[in-house]
Amino acid sequence: MTRLAAGGVVRVGNVRRVPISIEPPEDAEAPQRHPKAPAPGERTREHHSQCRGCADVPGSLRIASWVEDDGVSIRSRFDVLDEHQGGPGLLHGGLLMTAFDDALGTAHTQVTRAAVTARMETDFRRPVPVGTTLWLRSRVDAVAGRKVYTSGVAYLGELDGEVAGTARALFVKVGAEHFLRHSRPEDLEALGASREVIEAARAAR
Repeated sequence: MTRLAAGGVVRVGNVRRVPISIEPPEDAEAPQRHPKAPAPGERTREHHSQCRGCADVPGSLRIASWVEDDGVSIRSRFDVLDEHQGGPGLLHGGLLMTAFDDALGTAHTQVTRAAVTARMETDFRRPVPVGTTLWLRSRVDAVAGRKVYTSGVAYLGELDGEVAGTARALFVKVGAEHFLRHSRPEDLEALGASREVIEAARAAR
């Protein structure tokens, strides 16, 4: 049973949860492009070689992204195929959320090298037919300490096409220890991390 308690605290059964806000605080700062981030007009890098959002591997959405002129905004292309269906001939809503997560995650890499999704809200505006191209515009709106606030819009067919959906997300900056502690050891080793480094990071928790 879910109920709202005093102060906006949500209780799910016996679990007390404080909602994470995706609204930037008043003292948040304007985003600044990371010096090592791709320049305006350049295509962005894949998140890593096995990313199911943007890498060229089986099961990936194969989203391609480029940096906009302001250096902190991204445009992304997602070709909707038969394998992406939910309803007959239509994009699965969960995959639209995945596309937003990937595109917004690419935007945050323009201001910080590593961050993870803490919360994302998606509004679905209209169905997306299989066989169409979905264009997403994503940007970093503000930064407050470790928190990076982002937003995006998905368009059908063209960058000025009909709006298919919108999203806002909060990302939290993390260091290498986040992945050393939580990722599968074999994946970390494939990226060059030694077994000793992985075990040391996990022992330090």
